[in-house]
Amino acid sequence: MAPEPEPIVAPSSARPRIGVLVLVLGLAVGILLLDQLAKWLVVSNLPEGVAVPVIGELVQFEFVRNPGAAFSLGIGATWIFAIIACAVAVFIVVFARRIRSLAWATVFGMLLGGTIGNLVDRLFREPGFGQGHVIDFIRIWGFPAIFNVADMAITFSVVILVILTIAGHGLDGRRSRGSAAEPVAPAAGATDGDA
Repeated sequence: MAPEPEPIVAPSSARPRIGVLVLVLGLAVGILLLDQLAKWLVVSNLPEGVAVPVIGELVQFEFVRNPGAAFSLGIGATWIFAIIACAVAVFIVVFARRIRSLAWATVFGMLLGGTIGNLVDRLFREPGFGQGHVIDFIRIWGFPAIFNVADMAITFSVVILVILTIAGHGLDGRRSRGSAAEPVAPAAGATDGDA
């Protein structure tokens, strides 16, 4: 008796592109708005350089102006970071047309929102266009840097990107053969004793 045929499953690349693009742009806009609102509240209400306990010493708000990148690296090269952020944002917008996976759309939406959030600071905050200082305000006990909502979005997007890559998930939502999460089946006719 012949085995029953497997059901035909439409490839994930058949998912409408519009939904994925809406997710990318929706996440990006949401993160941008949340980031800028948080920074406005911090600048309006917190004294600069004073730690305010939120959850004791575990989580504190401390308003600082960061002229560099993460860990205040690259001070004096703010305009370079602004150019890099512009390039990343343009790349994501152009590249988003290839995405068919909701997980990858989440990655790129978070990355785009976080990148633009800090880019807005570099372009429009003091001391001037392209050299503005990024507003950071979240301090976690034991963590060596103060960060903001945009930084969190960028960090989470990179973590998800690494997980998807290790699991072998492609931009189209399919899993590649031989990924760590999906072992390759042995060749037809092979037995446990084959070398």
